[in-house]
Amino acid sequence: MSRRQKIAILGATGSVGRQALEVISVFTDRFEVVGLAANENASEMAELVKKHNPRLVAMASTRAADQLRNLLDDDDRVEIIAGPDSLIDLACDAEVEIVLAAVVGRAGLPPTYAAVQAGKTIALANKESLVMAGELVMKEAQTRQVAILPVDSEHAAAHQLLASVERDQVKKIVITASGGPFFGRARQDLSRVSAQQALAHPKWDMGAKISIDSATMMNKGFEVIEARWLFDLAPEQISVLIHPQSLIHALLETIDGSVVCQMAAPDMRGPIAYALGYPNRLNLPQRLNNFDPLDLFQMSQISFHQAKERDYPALSLCREALEQGGGAAAALSVADEVVVAAFLEGRIGFNEITDILKGTMDRFQNAPISSIADVLQAGEQGASLATALVNESKQS
Repeated sequence: MSRRQKIAILGATGSVGRQALEVISVFTDRFEVVGLAANENASEMAELVKKHNPRLVAMASTRAADQLRNLLDDDDRVEIIAGPDSLIDLACDAEVEIVLAAVVGRAGLPPTYAAVQAGKTIALANKESLVMAGELVMKEAQTRQVAILPVDSEHAAAHQLLASVERDQVKKIVITASGGPFFGRARQDLSRVSAQQALAHPKWDMGAKISIDSATMMNKGFEVIEARWLFDLAPEQISVLIHPQSLIHALLETIDGSVVCQMAAPDMRGPIAYALGYPNRLNLPQRLNNFDPLDLFQMSQISFHQAKERDYPALSLCREALEQGGGAAAALSVADEVVVAAFLEGRIGFNEITDILKGTMDRFQNAPISSIADVLQAGEQGASLATALVNESKQS
């Protein structure tokens, strides 16, 4: 039997983290969980510790770490670390071979970058690492000869397609979007939609932040930026189509006019397994009783629609940030965290999300990026500008 690969999961209590642990739990002959990290959810982490027996756990605060210790028994032999650097310490632990980076937002960038520097294989679900600092991260990965394997369904699909065609034969990659819960509704009709409505994604089980980003199409705009760096493609080689059925996740057009696509059931455990098992494939249907592979005979319809940027201003904002370079994408990414949180808290309306983000980018003072510190500083400027605009919106 081959040696088990040792995995650390950053964001273990989130949607991707939980689904990854579900995959790992049926492939214990292939993988061993040695580290888990979470923000503040001590009760769920306690359950994960008892089930998966990691050697090391990182919590975002000492308060959460103390809560976790109180929930564990003496038999639960685990080292618990806490604080802002604990995720970096866990990601760089000498025993860890694969880091599943599934922390949402800017908090995922420092530990992901540190893991690349430490030579770990990265299963990447934290898209902000490449949105904010794609050039720096990919340059470091190339220098360290580190594999970065995408966990997003669209990028996992594109990764498979690009592996089958010589690069000079590629005309463009198309990533698909479901359209979210408001597909087909005019933007002017969305001003009064509630957070609950925006969170009700028709196809995917995701966390709150990503669900709102999907509703605005900001998530898809970020995926365009991510694909540019991950696959070393020109921005004009990446396009977006709305595909409400979420069965085709990416398409590749070759220079001779042919189009090939990757299809799979809309289940995040598929791309998670692809990243963890690469270059081999894991037989999920055989081991997961609740995993249903795509059944072509049950497909009643496949449709595609243009993703018109006038209907989805988030796409234009991301394209513009990519064109500007420097810290623009970092500022937009962190500003989006601020504005989405304000919407979820009921402080702004749905359409104000992209309105405030546009105002943020209009005021942003861009500068070249040469380090992760520069990236984080650009992000902080974006957050500050967005916060001010949210406050102005509340007062008007």
